[in-house]
Formats: sequence, C-alpha cells, structure tokens
Amino acid sequence: MSNPYETLGPEAYWRPAVAAAGPFGLTGLWSPKYRVRPQDRIVTAGSCFAQHIGRALSERGFQWYDAEPAPPFVQDDEAWRYNYGIFSFRTGNIYTPKMLLQWLRLAFDAGEVPDEIWEEDGRFYDPLRPVIEPGGFASEDELRAARAATLAAIRDAVQRAHIFVFTLGLTESWENSETGLQYALCPGTVKGARFDPERHVFRNGGFRSLYKELQAALRLMRQKNKNLRVLLTVSPVPLTATASGQHVLNATSYSKSTLRAVAGQITAEYRFIDYFPSYEIITHPVFRGMFYGPNMRSVEKAGVDTVMGHFFADQARVFGAPKMTKRKRKASKPVIQDDELKCEEELLGAFAK
Repeated sequence: MSNPYETLGPEAYWRPAVAAAGPFGLTGLWSPKYRVRPQDRIVTAGSCFAQHIGRALSERGFQWYDAEPAPPFVQDDEAWRYNYGIFSFRTGNIYTPKMLLQWLRLAFDAGEVPDEIWEEDGRFYDPLRPVIEPGGFASEDELRAARAATLAAIRDAVQRAHIFVFTLGLTESWENSETGLQYALCPGTVKGARFDPERHVFRNGGFRSLYKELQAALRLMRQKNKNLRVLLTVSPVPLTATASGQHVLNATSYSKSTLRAVAGQITAEYRFIDYFPSYEIITHPVFRGMFYGPNMRSVEKAGVDTVMGHFFADQARVFGAPKMTKRKRKASKPVIQDDELKCEEELLGAFAK
C-alpha cells in the first residue's frame, strides 16, 4: 500500500458515491452505532422536525412512546390543539440545548431553574411553553398542576425509554437578564408578557455554550437511565425570523452549522450517542432543494419519506431487517392534524412587514 486512500471504499469518493449515484441513488449515508428495534420505547423531543420522525416510526410499527397522552374523552383534533401527542411529553417545541436542560432539571430537581409565570387579562401563561394551552390557564394553580403533569411525564419518558431522539433546532433565544431563565419564545410575541428591553435579552449561542448545555442535559438523562441511548438530529427547517442583525439566510446558516458541529462533536465522544443525517438529506445541494415546499422552508412529504427511507435502509444494512412482533397492547401514535406540524417559531412570521 503506497497510501491510505488505496484501501478506501467507493463511499469515500465524491464521484462514485454522489455524482454518479445522483440524489436518488445515494446509499450508506448513515452507519448507525446501535440497532433500533420495533419493541424499543422511542421518545421524541425538540424542534418541529422531530414530529416527522415520531410519525414515521409509528407508521412503520415501531413503538413511539407517548408519556403524556390526552385524556380519553378528548378527540384527536382537540388533543392536537392542546398539544397532546405532538412530542412524547407536552412541552411544545424544545429548540435549544438549554431549554432541554431546564426541563430536565425541573423534572428531576437537579439544579435551580428560575421560576416565572406570565399573566394577561386574568389568564396565566407558562414562559417555558406559552402557547401550549390555547387562551392560557384559568389560574396559577392550574398552570402549575399542568406543568407538574408534564414534569412527571418527562421523568417517566427518560427513565423508561430505550432511545431518546432529540432534534436540535435553533441557536437564537431570549432570556431573562436577571435570572437567566430561557424562554420558549420572545416575550411580547405571544400573550402573557410585555417585552422589556432591560430584562429580556437576546442570546445567540456559540459552539462552546451549546456543547456544554447539551452535554449536561445528556449526562443528566444518562444518570437517570444508564441504558438510555440518544439519537441526535438537526432540523433542516430554516429560521422564520432572526434577531441577530444578520440576513435571515446567513443567520440560518450560522445556526444550523453550529448545531451540526455540536452534534458531531458530542457524537464522536460518547458511545451511547449517535447522529442521523436528516439535515444533510434535506439541505444538501445534491438534492437541489427539491424537498422544500413553495415557501422554501416547509419540508414536503417526499422529503420526509426520503429521510426515513435512508433511516430504515441503513439500519437494515448494518443490523439486518427488523423482526416485527405482534403487540399485546394498542400502540401510541402521534396526533396528526391535516399533516401539519406544531412549530411555535412560525408565530414570529406574523411580525414581518
């Protein structure tokens, strides 16, 4: 052997692996670290694209785990409106590592998280999930009881899950400058709180801070479930709006590339963490943007099908075809409303001039 490149397979070279294969001939994009079995309890959380993953797994007969189902008397359309069955627990979108860490620390009483409740016109709103309850809660006690139910669901999901799928979505966020509490949305963009430039500060996370927060969140989950495996993805959905002062296209590039770097680094360091390239499959130039809708933001069904096709094909390539077993009980399924996703960030689009 005169050099290391002589022994590399065709997947290591652009011409045979990409140019000659074309967008629909690509194979072997993912070499999974561990098998995902139909009987594994799979928890999904994070950015809106995680909803696609939960649905696709459920439709294929895999066990998507709903730790906080809607009450039995609530119909699907109402359940969807009240944010049940969207993710494995009723947190709404968790866009950043710090938001995930805040929820986990609250659930496991594993570190101080500042307390704050918003009120407007006699209705109460949770700053960690201000749009979770249409019209807000009737009282502070009702809000806290609902939050306690979600925290119990998070504990249950983390402790019982075999695989935790988390989709990283944003680097941008808003925080309370006095307490450090990170909000799900900028105050003033939804009901409950007026924007205060002295108290409400913009934060655009960099690699180091995002890495440390994600590492802390994953370590905490692993402490509570030593057998838990984590699958990271990065959302391919561009930013609706940016407060960074940059053009939204450039801000999107910064956000996604930073999150991708964080996911790559932490995946390389931990055996129980894997990364699945859904972001690359949707956004790479080889696909020519064909998987986006007319708004160049929403991912079309063909894109989701292609992403999950690679997921299942690479699992089968590495571990063999899954053995589907008959379930003894009815499986949970994500709630679907006209094939829409719950993406709280999209509310920012209403402020475009």
